[in-house]
Amino acid sequence: MAGAADARAKESGSLGRQDQTLLIFARLMEGGKEDEEMVADLGNLTSLLNEDVEVAKTGEPTITSVIDSDCVDTVLCYLDMRQSDIVRGHAALCTSAYLKAAGEDGNRKLADFFHNRVERGTYDDYIVAFCVAAAIFPIAPDLISELFLEEGFLPSLGPLMRRKWKSRKVETACLEMLNAACTHSHCREAVLKYCADWLEEVIDQDPDDAIESSHVTEPDLSAKEGSISMRRHSQQVQNLAAVVLAKLRAVQPTANPPGKGPEPRIESATTSIEDLSKRFTKMLLEGPEHAQPSVEGLAYASLQSKVREDLAHDKESLKRLVKTLESAPPRSPLTYGALSIFANLTRYQPIESEEEKRIKQLKAYANAAGKVKPDPLNDHAHVTERCKRVFESGITPVLVAHSKNGSVASLSLITSIIYSFSMTLALRGQLAQQGAVTLLIGAWVALPKDDDKSRRTAAQALARILISTNPALVFGGNRQVPQSAAIRPLASILAPDPAADTRDLLPTFEALLALTNLASTDDDTRRSIVRTAWDDIEEQLFSTNTRISTAAVELICNLVQNPEEALRLFGDGTSKAQTRIKVVLALADAEDVKTRSAAGGALASLTALEVVARAILAHPRSAVIILDLCRDDDEGLRHRGAVIVQNLLSAEGQTGQSAKSKLLEAGAVEALTDCAKKSRTSEVVQAVVHALELLLARN
Repeated sequence: MAGAADARAKESGSLGRQDQTLLIFARLMEGGKEDEEMVADLGNLTSLLNEDVEVAKTGEPTITSVIDSDCVDTVLCYLDMRQSDIVRGHAALCTSAYLKAAGEDGNRKLADFFHNRVERGTYDDYIVAFCVAAAIFPIAPDLISELFLEEGFLPSLGPLMRRKWKSRKVETACLEMLNAACTHSHCREAVLKYCADWLEEVIDQDPDDAIESSHVTEPDLSAKEGSISMRRHSQQVQNLAAVVLAKLRAVQPTANPPGKGPEPRIESATTSIEDLSKRFTKMLLEGPEHAQPSVEGLAYASLQSKVREDLAHDKESLKRLVKTLESAPPRSPLTYGALSIFANLTRYQPIESEEEKRIKQLKAYANAAGKVKPDPLNDHAHVTERCKRVFESGITPVLVAHSKNGSVASLSLITSIIYSFSMTLALRGQLAQQGAVTLLIGAWVALPKDDDKSRRTAAQALARILISTNPALVFGGNRQVPQSAAIRPLASILAPDPAADTRDLLPTFEALLALTNLASTDDDTRRSIVRTAWDDIEEQLFSTNTRISTAAVELICNLVQNPEEALRLFGDGTSKAQTRIKVVLALADAEDVKTRSAAGGALASLTALEVVARAILAHPRSAVIILDLCRDDDEGLRHRGAVIVQNLLSAEGQTGQSAKSKLLEAGAVEALTDCAKKSRTSEVVQAVVHALELLLARN
């Protein structure tokens, strides 16, 4: 086989591009070829067509000029469902390349092919036409939707599907076409209008009905057309019809909304989305051969809150879904479908601002809908309970495994699921143990930089987990990901999302808390945080939101435990360093107790450095602010104040003398005496006594 391929390559290399194209088509038109040969020829043709777009710009003749209708017919017939999957896949790539290279002429030839096949009306022609339409929908949705929506086409499918003698392949091809069409909004509406009734009939057929005589009695039937063996729809066809109907019901549950149009005629009960979801879960439990349609159907059915609630409480189905995802090939439709189900089950409703709620209410009244009543099954409590149940199904290790080889779309869904899990405080430690931290760091790196929403989701989930866990346990031991790898993702959400309509400060707050936790570990981590994120951290000190500014100064309190970084940021004598000292002093005088405590802790570390202590004393109100900490009603703040005074008075030379003078002038003796009287813990009393001894000692 390799020798034949080399011979073809050598033969093609001596020919012009148009001659190479004709030679490939000659081989594709021959029968009896092995799949490997057809795939090789389709691949070579695809390469020529991809090159043709650029080559034609140079003035060379395009190869599409030698591709006539018979050639197009040849390639499109390789999209037939009776071909192997690998051949169909390469034929789809080749068709896409041809449509791009041929432009309007290619569109016309495709339309002619579709019309001719449908007009012939044999089962074989229907199969090919429907398979081509299904394959082209993702490639050229606008083009194929025009053909799909032509007058008379959709109504003709009902009589075809209702024929007494059934062709399994025709029905399967037809339903796969409708399934693909449901991704297009206008096509979906048309399918709902013309096909919903017979889709119901297909689904409701009793699978145990006796098969009547298999003798051919229909005048329009030929034994050579398709696979005709029974008078009822196969289970595979019923399952596929259920998937199509689920897509229709999930997006548009009712075809005739009340109050619009004429009075509906009396009809039999329709299949609800809940009924369909039960069918899909039953299919899922029956065996892996039904995995694809059941997962695809549940992915759409689970858009409805009632279905999500029922599925989350079905332990057996959840475990089967996890097993299905575990065994699903990476980058496959089955993987994406299963992840979509779990994403639907765990998704929280977006937080709306008061302005957004008001606008939504006004729109509801304008539509005469009255007051909008939120779905109780979508509230925080219900979603949290669903998240717990999904987490308990053992999905996290499976998500970790799929994140290593998944597509960008799958990785985005995985991060959204972990993000929802991280909303529950009790799950964060278990998430860290099961590898979620490594998953999120890897996802943040792997996701495209223009997919800012998914990257921010990954970073915020990471922040939540690191807030609630000990970094030494998460990154210690033989962990492959170093602690420093978490800093860049966390730093990326310190600044508010520029693309958001409303300013959400929660990611900023959570990132600050997570970095504070990391900064409590070692000097290398503190150094890395300063190098990576200092500008954004410093900016949050000026936030009008008290919780943000407090979190920022708490982080700085941990960062200045590294003397090297403390000196570089606060002790180099520059105007920036002086401004930073003024800000920390101002925060030590804030109304909020937590803010004063964090700023006091930072000052306690900074005043241990003589050069920084000198700069602090240069501030005119520094002594007053520090002694106010000593007078505070909070024991912890008094402790910080006493330590700061002790550090200043312990400084060598002129700095210590200046501190003594300024503190005495500001009433340090009275302040420290009151501090000692208020304090109950030995650590505070000892610090105050030592400070008083230094203050009252002779020069």
